[in-house]
Amino acid sequence: MKKVLIANRGEIAVRIIRACRELGIATVAVYSTADRRALHVQLADQAVCIGPAAAAASYLNQTALLTAAKLTGADAIHPGYGFLSENADFARKCQQAGLTFVGPSADVIDLMGEKAAARETMIKAEVPVIPGSQAEFTTAAAGLQAAQKIGFPVMLKASAGGGGKGMRVIDQAAQFKHEFALAQNEALNAFGSKQMYLEKYLAHPRHIEVQILADQAGNVWAVGERDCTIQQHHQKVIEEAPAVCLSTTTREKLLATAVTAAKSLHYTSAGTMEFLVADAEHFYFMEMNTRIQVEHPITELTSGIDLVKWQLKIAAGEKLPAKESLPTAKFALECRINAQTAGVIKGLHLPGGLGIRVDTAIYQGYLVPPNYDSMIAKIIAYGIDRNTVIQRMIMALDETVISGVRTNIDFLLQLLAEPDYRQLRTDINWLDNLATPPATEKEGKI
Repeated sequence: MKKVLIANRGEIAVRIIRACRELGIATVAVYSTADRRALHVQLADQAVCIGPAAAAASYLNQTALLTAAKLTGADAIHPGYGFLSENADFARKCQQAGLTFVGPSADVIDLMGEKAAARETMIKAEVPVIPGSQAEFTTAAAGLQAAQKIGFPVMLKASAGGGGKGMRVIDQAAQFKHEFALAQNEALNAFGSKQMYLEKYLAHPRHIEVQILADQAGNVWAVGERDCTIQQHHQKVIEEAPAVCLSTTTREKLLATAVTAAKSLHYTSAGTMEFLVADAEHFYFMEMNTRIQVEHPITELTSGIDLVKWQLKIAAGEKLPAKESLPTAKFALECRINAQTAGVIKGLHLPGGLGIRVDTAIYQGYLVPPNYDSMIAKIIAYGIDRNTVIQRMIMALDETVISGVRTNIDFLLQLLAEPDYRQLRTDINWLDNLATPPATEKEGKI
């Protein structure tokens, strides 16, 4: 592997470029007309404009990406996260074009992308799953029949989706037809598919995910787990590693289960097994993300393993060695910094000091475009224990200045101060159900 095209933008494109540099691999950035001055474009060895601002005409344009790879002589494509990272058709086209797709096989992406098929696969591997529908469906009548067999309340989900799109909690049969129509329309707009499925709704679970690394020789590491319970409208807000809510016994069982699941798939590359933890002893497979995750830095810091570099090494055929752990920290916490408005960043001061890492692609004078995901930075705090790290994160957020656009920094500060959060009295619905939610976002100050 000598030259990698990064089929993405923003902080993850910058992160991949840096990993490639460490490995001596040349890089090609792609960009839309809205991103011509973006940091990843400036850092890469080569850069190619692949279309206008709309993602469908640029970062989702498979023909443009493959043409850019051919023109620049790239021999591999790293998809990052989002966009085409879990698109099996794109992975196949890369292979057909003689390009290495930095990720799992197209067949595995296909299998785990279809939620009902993924459930069946996990059941065969004896991995515990949430009771759910036996097959996908496209009509409200078929869905209601399945829901009555499972028992209300149920969680309706888009089979081809993720990220909270096409999801609805339905408490009773009378609500089903209306909620089904809303969810399916959302799924169709987001993923181009009408296929839906159901799961039994768990009232107060925690969302715990396990980071996997697997090479082409069948070696699998469970690198560690993350607690992603703090969510708003099914979108992760704060992530922690390790999941301090777990007992040692449950943690060991969870990690072993994730390895079993990955081996049953003959999985390769980085991936994440996501589970809902119902109580101290019971957990259930929810889905698998066949890509690098936004929150990967907290696992890197608590394991000492560079996940992005290992993605590249595995894609090049390198085997995982005997597992060694050289953790930088015993606990790590990530906050996602979101821009609530587009605009030019007029003032910028990012935090630093002991136990702080910032992954971002913004700079003073950067124009935040309105066309893409709102996340503009990730602030990661790490240290000896959870309380120390939370306090360090509060100081880091308080020190951060991003003016010219509105951000969620004040929201995050208030969230971290909530007694329920500090004392782990939360579940995946906690933030949505707060009687008095944290204040809305304000523009950063200088």
